[in-house]
Parts: sequence; C-alpha cells; structure tokens
Amino acid sequence: MSTTGRPIRVAIADDQALVRTGLRMVLDAEDDLEVVGEASDGRAAIDLVTRFDVDIMLMDVRMPGLDGIAATESIAAGGRPTKVIVLTTFDLDEYAFAAIRAGASGFLLKDSRPAELVGAIRTVHAGEAALAPRITRRMIELFAGELPRTGQPEAPGLASLTPREREILSAVAEGASNPEIAERLRLSESTVKTHVGRVLLKLEARDRVQLVIYAYEHGLLPRPGTA
Repeated sequence: MSTTGRPIRVAIADDQALVRTGLRMVLDAEDDLEVVGEASDGRAAIDLVTRFDVDIMLMDVRMPGLDGIAATESIAAGGRPTKVIVLTTFDLDEYAFAAIRAGASGFLLKDSRPAELVGAIRTVHAGEAALAPRITRRMIELFAGELPRTGQPEAPGLASLTPREREILSAVAEGASNPEIAERLRLSESTVKTHVGRVLLKLEARDRVQLVIYAYEHGLLPRPGTA
C-alpha cells in the first residue's frame, strides 16, 4: 500500500493491446496495486496523468504519435508526483535510455517476470530507482559523449554533502541498492535510506536516476573505459 493507505495507482501506456492486457492481469492480482487506466500513445498517457491521481506510469517508448520519450519528459516536467517506469524489449534500447534521461525513474524489460514487474513498481513508488547495475553502467556509457563536465572543483550542492553522503552518492551512482550500500559501509539499511534522502534533498534530485546523472556530470564516476 502507499503511505496514504490506498493501493498504488498504476497506468499503462503501450500501443499493443495484448501487452496492456497482460500487464493489467499481473497487476490486478496484487492487493496493493490498482490499474486506473490504459493508453495507446503518449498523448493519452499524459491525459491519464492529468485526469487521475496516477502514482506509477508504465511507459512504452516506441508508440505512434507522441512517443514515450516526449510523454515522459512532459510528465516529469509537469510538477505532478507521478513516476515513470520505461518498458522496452531490449536492454540496450537507446530510446529507453533517452526516456530515462527525460525523467523516468526505472527501466524494465517487457519479458521480465511478473514478480520483477511488481517489485519494480513498489521500488520506484518507495523513492528508489528500478535500475540494475549493468543498466546503470550502460546508461553512463550512453551519456558519456553528451553530458558536459562542469569543470568546477565543487558545485554548490556537492560542497554541501558530508564525506559520508559523498560515499552514499558514489555508491548509488554505481547502481548499488540500499542493502548493498549498507553492507559495504557497515551501516543499517534505515541509516542508508536516511542518507540517501538527505543527498536527494541537498542536490535537489527527484530520484536515484538523477543522482547517477549528477555524479557523472560532476566527475564522481570515471569515464567509461578508464580505471
């Protein structure tokens, strides 16, 4: 359940009716999830977010008309709390990575197991990112030639972080989950969650995906192919 005690409200955007039906069947079997609408293109997806109190949007990126990338960017920029999980057929889909850059909070393959789908929705709703380490690394590689380095020794937000918070940021940027960070730094998971929350607040980042991008932009991660 969400923090309000109601089910997590999910919407599905995919131009294939069979895919939408399959996703709905999986989600309808969960007591804490509620499918509030379906869309076959990006404009309809945006309309669902506008008309309903959508917590999570499952977004295909390759749709006719307004595609999932533009729709994700519009939703992320709209000021609503809706979070987007990108759906794609291939784990190296550059369109999907573009959607993540546009503001999506997760990346999910369409052939993922039902438990993975449900887990990703709950994870993203809880404020984390549904990104496997290999996906995180590939995302950084894709961004390598596009994200400018600031050239500044300290950005204002970065300078406000404590040494421990910098460690947390680096670990998040490497794709580590809260349990993995807790084990690495010998902290409790609740302490890690608190630190992550503070880092998000100080850097004015929406979620962990933005932390990955921030870390790369400010030189906290090596360029792909370097030690």
